[in-house]
Amino acid sequence: MRIAPPLAPSAMLTVEEQRAKVLAAVRPLDAERVPITQAAGRTLALPVHARVDVPLFDNSAMDGYAVLFTDVESATAEHPVALRVIADLPAGSDEDPELSAGLAARIMTGAPAPRTATAVVPFEHTRDGLQAWDASAVVTTAPLREGAHIRRRGEELPAGAVVAPAGTLLGALQLTSIAATGIDTVQAHRRPRVAVVSTGSELAAPGADLTRGQIPESNSVLLAALCSEAGADVVSVDTVTDEDAAFTALLDRALDDDRVDVVVTSGGVSAGAHEVVKNVLRDRIEFVAVAMQPGRPQAFGCLGDALVFGLPGNPASVAASFEAFVRPALLALQGRAATQRPMLRLATAAAWRSPAGRQQYVPVTLDRSDPAAWTVRPAAADRSSGAHLAAGLARADAYAVVPSDVSAVAAGDLVDVMLLS
Repeated sequence: MRIAPPLAPSAMLTVEEQRAKVLAAVRPLDAERVPITQAAGRTLALPVHARVDVPLFDNSAMDGYAVLFTDVESATAEHPVALRVIADLPAGSDEDPELSAGLAARIMTGAPAPRTATAVVPFEHTRDGLQAWDASAVVTTAPLREGAHIRRRGEELPAGAVVAPAGTLLGALQLTSIAATGIDTVQAHRRPRVAVVSTGSELAAPGADLTRGQIPESNSVLLAALCSEAGADVVSVDTVTDEDAAFTALLDRALDDDRVDVVVTSGGVSAGAHEVVKNVLRDRIEFVAVAMQPGRPQAFGCLGDALVFGLPGNPASVAASFEAFVRPALLALQGRAATQRPMLRLATAAAWRSPAGRQQYVPVTLDRSDPAAWTVRPAAADRSSGAHLAAGLARADAYAVVPSDVSAVAAGDLVDVMLLS
């Protein structure tokens, strides 16, 4: 990895500085009570406390026989112990047979253990295994200890303990844990409502016949999908020309909708002659240069209660800018405890150059063929990370994030890798 010489002070903000400005403007959205059957993908606004003990009662961890430990502690294959079976206890049974010396109860996994039982012997440790419930139990292997294979009430989680803290993203595992503690609703932040606006007179709808100078519009597709993946509700998706009046009318309509918490635009924020977002909003939000590649021109501010992001127009720039600034804001609006993607340090399988003085975001593919030694390589066929690249994004499943003081990455170098899934 080649370290670049120090550069003269620049007016560009670092990615961290711009992200800090964005997050400083974010306030978590209000909370609402949500049934757990509808809470997948939501973020907890308040911690969840167990309503009941887990387990709810002493129960068997195995299919076998509930016994007195003292009856069977010396059992061996050569000297088995025979017990009279007095009850059959399937899961859901409410019976509580009294065990005394020489007695046992056949019991299935999850069934309440008799209060007098001091161990469970699995069927595998008996001579005949599963048989008629009232046949004698012949124990051939002693339990390792008193209490063996009995799960005690509350040993996993007592009632009142925290199941999941505020800021937790609710997925399948979290929701089943909550359900297992007797909870059917949670307090979760509502989803951010986002309006997506793609600007550019050159844009035509995907699938349309193209005339000279036109390109298929893809940024709105990209942004709508990224916002949805980040837990937001996309309430509108529009494409508009580079005419100030057209953009102003569309923006005003979005902002007049009290359902909108965030507006994300693409294009029109650079230094050209027809930068419609900058022309219309230069006095209302802040336009800055960020020391990143791609994604140098950025805009951000608040219009009323809505956060407004102005991203560059090239798809690779839009994607990198979203990861750096928009996604953390959407997660913070939801009260998410972690707003950054997971990062790993992985070796590169190819070399590329990086612009001195700018933090580089390179779409990369992960080679997972060796589980102990993942590697990455640029997703683009020419190993480039230019802002104009779009088709190569289909092969990307991560970003290599190269520091601003690095000018070249060599094969075998370790780089920070931001996982996208």
